[in-house]
Amino acid sequence: MSTNLTALREKLQEQGIDVLRVIYSDVLGITRSKDLLVSQLEKAASHGPAFCQGVWVTNTQGGVLDAESIAGDGLQDLVTQIDPDTIHEMPWEPGVAYVIGDALNPDMSPNLFSPRTVLRKVIAEYEKLGLVPVVGPELEFYIADRVEGGGFKRSLERTGRVYTSGSLVDPKGTFLHLLRMLDQLNIGAFAGNHEFSPGQYEINLWHSEAMDAADRTFLFKTSIKDIVHREGQHATFLGKPWSDEGGSGFHLHFSVTDKQGKNLMHEGTELSEVAKQMIAGLCENANALTAFTNPTVNAFKRLGPDTLAPYRANWGYDNRSTMVRIPPERGSGTRLEVRVGDGAANPYLVIAGILAAALDGIVRKLAVPAAAEGMAYDNEAAATLPATFTEALDALEANQRMREHMSTGLIGIFLVMKRDEIERYEAAVPDPSTRDVTDWEIQEYFEDY
Repeated sequence: MSTNLTALREKLQEQGIDVLRVIYSDVLGITRSKDLLVSQLEKAASHGPAFCQGVWVTNTQGGVLDAESIAGDGLQDLVTQIDPDTIHEMPWEPGVAYVIGDALNPDMSPNLFSPRTVLRKVIAEYEKLGLVPVVGPELEFYIADRVEGGGFKRSLERTGRVYTSGSLVDPKGTFLHLLRMLDQLNIGAFAGNHEFSPGQYEINLWHSEAMDAADRTFLFKTSIKDIVHREGQHATFLGKPWSDEGGSGFHLHFSVTDKQGKNLMHEGTELSEVAKQMIAGLCENANALTAFTNPTVNAFKRLGPDTLAPYRANWGYDNRSTMVRIPPERGSGTRLEVRVGDGAANPYLVIAGILAAALDGIVRKLAVPAAAEGMAYDNEAAATLPATFTEALDALEANQRMREHMSTGLIGIFLVMKRDEIERYEAAVPDPSTRDVTDWEIQEYFEDY
């Protein structure tokens, strides 16, 4: 992709933007960035900015691991290339705009350690089949206050405020300010409310083609954390931040269209064959997919029977106790809802993983299992999902089809990084099997996720 940097500089300067914040997602889903002076854009962005490949193997505590020979090869460069279609002016920081950067190798070939690059690879496989993946993300998060002496507490403690808004659930006005800033950021936010647990919120985003939706979700999470932090509070998407309250999910609505935008998920009032194959692929690869949708030790404390989070690799019609729910709309609204995601998940890897699992069903023409009915937690027709993060990682490592559709290199890094998390957790926590949220999890995840 070639960009006329002189024309872009002049346009940005006319808009009063003097700093361009280049952001991209690392493998963990943490936002990495560098600020470029717009006055120097032709030089700063012509072949970069460059970063060290060590960013892919740096954990939340600053440890640099060795995976895919990144450290062993001397921590070489990666080069970012800005995507001008992703420029969004930050209304809470006048003169500064976000832009997402693609990660490239120094020879300018695609860097397949990059989650965004891997998602593009999976989307290209759909394009070869004449299919366009469309996704709509739904994310929940908590707003917390810092506690003097360290730690965090929920911004509210009053229960029973689900589906409400106003000062009773937003006494400092942080959420209303956040909603207004996201509107001006122009990333497709359209509504929001307080969620089930005290201090928990949801903001809705419009659906769109998969890459655009992933970019907007990445901007959404990055922006929320920045805006709320400026208000003296903290936003966390961590799946289970409190032992005594519910977790935060990342649900994804997913459909495919043809290249003219026609929904291909239905045949009249029935699901189409391609929709059934997608469901079959998701169920077939559910155990491996769980590693991407629930990518922390903490995430598995949110899952389990009777939690309204999925427990089995199953699907059903308008059934919120299943992993894959089929909402009741038909026609152009026909879609799947994958409900297994955790709020801490990397949006690029969640979407790439779900697309890859469904693609496997399409390519292999898998037969869909029977739909679950009623509360499906005890329906033994479908196997349970992994009970621990280790089980999910083992399933991912053993799944050659997901590796082929995504990236051997990225999966290799992901496995090393996440097994390191598990090892450190088990060394630090006296009873690693505890369902309580530990201090280690707060230290490891709370501020970064």
